Order: sequence, then structure tokens, then C-alpha cells
Amino acid sequence: MAGGQAIDLASVGKALTLPELEFMHIHKTGALIRAAVRIGARLGGASPEQLAALSRYGEGVGLAFQIADDLLDVEATPEEMGKATHKDRDRRKWAYPDVVGCDASRAIARRWIDGALAAIDTFDARAEPLRGLAHFILDRRS
Repeated sequence: MAGGQAIDLASVGKALTLPELEFMHIHKTGALIRAAVRIGARLGGASPEQLAALSRYGEGVGLAFQIADDLLDVEATPEEMGKATHKDRDRRKWAYPDVVGCDASRAIARRWIDGALAAIDTFDARAEPLRGLAHFILDRRS
């Protein structure tokens, strides 16, 4: 996470490519969510296979969350968000909509969510909260 944050801070004012942006967020938001999911999995007694699947889920959900957050910063109103919007632009930080546009950003987020859900598709009904969280990330408006 610290490495992703360091890249984020070092990239202010610099144009990023999609692979650079993705690398940064895999090592930032993706790592944060992946760690949280892995901790829960470990405490819950997950098998090595389950831990690997949940790790893929966490990373995918983390990336999709970051993309959704970037989209909300560009498209939502301050009233919807309950806070200022366009913060990335104001701080000269590149985000997914800057690099690929809003429609492509939504499609990329969808692919990450699809991959996250596929990672846990063999899990039983106890994984429904994880599935619900993944869907919420794409649908949230604040």
C-alpha cells in the first residue's frame, strides 16, 4: 500500500498511462481491500485455495472501487457526494476518466467486478455479502 501511495504522490501533475495508473491502484486501493479480505479469510479458517480466491476478489473489488470513486469525483455533484468533487483534477492527479474516459472507465470497473465475482463463484451462500458489496460498488452514487 505504501508503494502505491508513493507512486500516487510522485505522479501529481504527470500524465499517466493506463498500465501505470492500474499498477498504482493495484498497489494502493487494491492492496488495502485485498488485505482486509485476506485478514477475514485467515481468521475464518480459509483453506489455501479459498484464500487465493478471496485475494483475487479483494484486488478486483479494490480496483473497481477506485475506478468508481474516480467516476464519482468527475460525474457526481457535491450534494450527491456530501463533499467537494473534482478533487483529483484540482490537485492535478490523473484518474481513470482522464486516461480512458468515463465510458471506458465504467467498462474496466465492470471487468474487475466480473473477475472478482468469478473468483468466488464456487463459494456458497455465505459469500452473498461479498457479492452484494461488489454490485454496490458499481451502483453507488455517493
